[in-house]
Amino acid sequence: MSEHDMKLVVVGAAGRMGQTIIRVIQQTPGVKLHAAVERETSAFIGKDAGELAGAGFVGVPVTSDPLEAFLHADGVIDFSSPASTVNFAGLAAQARIVHVIGTTGCSEADEEKILAAARHARVVKSGNMSLGVNLLGVLAEQAARALPASGWDIEVLEMHHKHKVDAPSGTALLLGEAAAKGRGIALKEHSVRVRDGHTGAREAGTIGFATLRGGSVIGEHSVILAGEGELVTLSHSAQDRSIFARGAVAAALWAHPQKPGFYTMLDVLGLNH
Repeated sequence: MSEHDMKLVVVGAAGRMGQTIIRVIQQTPGVKLHAAVERETSAFIGKDAGELAGAGFVGVPVTSDPLEAFLHADGVIDFSSPASTVNFAGLAAQARIVHVIGTTGCSEADEEKILAAARHARVVKSGNMSLGVNLLGVLAEQAARALPASGWDIEVLEMHHKHKVDAPSGTALLLGEAAAKGRGIALKEHSVRVRDGHTGAREAGTIGFATLRGGSVIGEHSVILAGEGELVTLSHSAQDRSIFARGAVAAALWAHPQKPGFYTMLDVLGLNH
């Protein structure tokens, strides 16, 4: 550890992702855990964040005060809930620090508030922080562009553990957006989220989503392009939650020297074109 290390705050520190992020910060050169935030009702307030995460004692007690936590920090890593993320975005803008957002399920109104915060904060937001998924998005866009909409249907299939609260997943939507971009269409007007009852034939040019939930699956995603007599499947399997944590920490380090603004993992990975 050096005094030049980027000082990071982890919010939702006691959650599955929060603990994983704390462990990754401890293993990553150039960053250090500055503060760990949990809601006021958490049983972990005052406990050492490192010990909570199984990373050994780090001398950072879990706090319920994000304002104080953000004050002398360089960045915050946030896989929380949409309402919390909007709140943290305002605080990160005031503190003019980096805000890495892995939160999914945000509404359009939430997204607008986050965009407004990006006038002062350096925001990196993505439905998925892993290198593999972001590459998959680029490939899905290329495939959708290459295969004519008249003869090829696109379906996005995802499965997650039983505790996930939003559907389709942020990653599925990221992939759907990439495919829609390849087709030159707006996903909002062309997506099919639910099929039930007598639906009639599949409407050409739409992008369908199927959501599976169960067990302890970290994340499985496939983009299926179905043509007459052939099928192209692009897929990604997340086998360890730490891929998202490593991506988020890499995003924070990348964003540190950037100008205030709104960025995605495609910017971080140099995949934006």
